[in-house]
Amino acid sequence: MDLFLRTQDFRFKSLKDYNFQPNYITISDREIGILRIHYVDEGKKTDPAIILLHGEPSWSYLYRHMIPILSNNGFRVVAPDLIGFGKSDKPRDRNSYTYKSHVSWLTSLLNQLKIKNSVLFGQDWGGLIGLRILAESPKFFSKVMIGNTAFPTGVENLGSEFYKWRNYSQNSQTFKIGNIIHRGTFKGLSDKEINAYDAPFPDEEYKSGARQFPLLVPDSIDDPAHHDQKKAWGKLIKLRKPILTCFSDKDPIMRGLEKVFIKNIPGAAGQDHFITKNAGHFFQEDEGIFLAGRLIKFAKN
Repeated sequence: MDLFLRTQDFRFKSLKDYNFQPNYITISDREIGILRIHYVDEGKKTDPAIILLHGEPSWSYLYRHMIPILSNNGFRVVAPDLIGFGKSDKPRDRNSYTYKSHVSWLTSLLNQLKIKNSVLFGQDWGGLIGLRILAESPKFFSKVMIGNTAFPTGVENLGSEFYKWRNYSQNSQTFKIGNIIHRGTFKGLSDKEINAYDAPFPDEEYKSGARQFPLLVPDSIDDPAHHDQKKAWGKLIKLRKPILTCFSDKDPIMRGLEKVFIKNIPGAAGQDHFITKNAGHFFQEDEGIFLAGRLIKFAKN
């Protein structure tokens, strides 16, 4: 039996507003073998790059409204599907998914694409992974824009709303991805959009990565990621590269966490931080056009 699953291509045909050319790179994992990562790559390869990182439990479909705006304004736009999500391969064993493995897989992609001095946009786990890579391999990013994310080291209280979500993720018999995204927006999604978020996950067997992500958020000093997170945070609080926060007003889990970054990271000083109005956790769905405009402004300044 293969150690990973690969969602069949027919499930991604005729998705609403998502007609980007697929791109793939293979990476080598010591325990699993060769894995395939999918990524959207729009715009000229010679244009400055913007990296869009999704989180839990979405995929690059989340950025479908932002990608054309960014590429039409002079940027190369790279939006990967994290391993376990979207069109990327999905290891069967939940133990294959660790914070460290996600960082390693994505770092391999960025290295193979020869990304340097790009602008990172990270939301949810896209922020957690992106910020770790920023700390460990700063060459990839010249600027960072983050929203509805955090950088826990294991000593913080993650809050009751997060633990409600973690409990649901582990105990729900039907972990319906599309409905989770729908409930995490302010405006809501159409049935076609909900189905598009479900497309990568034909059945429960494909959801190992999505089920595991909530368990990977460090919440104690005994967590396997604690040491690496603490070390990375020590680097981030000395970082002077521009960091812009763009959280949203109707995200009960992440609301207010922008203050941690603004207070502690030197590169956040003097930036035009903002709160996205009438937007939920997946604010790319609620205000994607607005966010793309602010990202362009930030990238070009």
